[in-house]
Amino acid sequence: MMHDLDWTDVFPADSWRVYIVDDDELVCELLAAVLATAGYRSTAYSNPNEFLDHLDQGAPGCVLLDIQMPVRNGLQVQQALVERGCTLPIVFISAQHEIGVAVEAMKQGAFDFIEKPVRQQPLLDVVHRAVRYDMQERIAQLRRRRLQNRFASLSPRERDVLSLLLAGGANKSIAADLGLSSRTVEIHRANIMEKMEVHSIAALVRAHAELHGT
Repeated sequence: MMHDLDWTDVFPADSWRVYIVDDDELVCELLAAVLATAGYRSTAYSNPNEFLDHLDQGAPGCVLLDIQMPVRNGLQVQQALVERGCTLPIVFISAQHEIGVAVEAMKQGAFDFIEKPVRQQPLLDVVHRAVRYDMQERIAQLRRRRLQNRFASLSPRERDVLSLLLAGGANKSIAADLGLSSRTVEIHRANIMEKMEVHSIAALVRAHAELHGT
């Protein structure tokens, strides 16, 4: 099952992408070089509009985003990403006097921020956490979609039985509530387990809870 997979099984390293957005091309080159030492593929943009035009939201990774840029500042780029429904974690790159802005950006959903001058290990640490977070979130979304498809495959009567099973009903009580034979309930129960790809009521409860975000 998908929840048993490691995130690197679902998203191999060559699928990860770190976007660097900074109007200083030298900074872009330096950050890309540091990331390369840890095996990260990166794409750098000195123009935030070009970044927005070429962004691939389907690739797991994160965005390293400078706060102060002449074309669009980092907060404006962040807002543009939010409007597009982009969920890539954003790590802001801020100078000492921009810390307040970076904190505000985090309140708006940014993942973290790192101060200039950027040091190698803190950069790699925050990128690793951001990329890992993004892939775990993507796996959770894939798992929910998979559960949704399984649930959608249940017949209306199987959903009735499922509802009573989740409420703790035994076969006999479910049969009485629905006007069915116990044998029919057993068949529906077996079909539910097969379609939902679980082997116990406890696993069925967990799947239902995950499906509904509880």
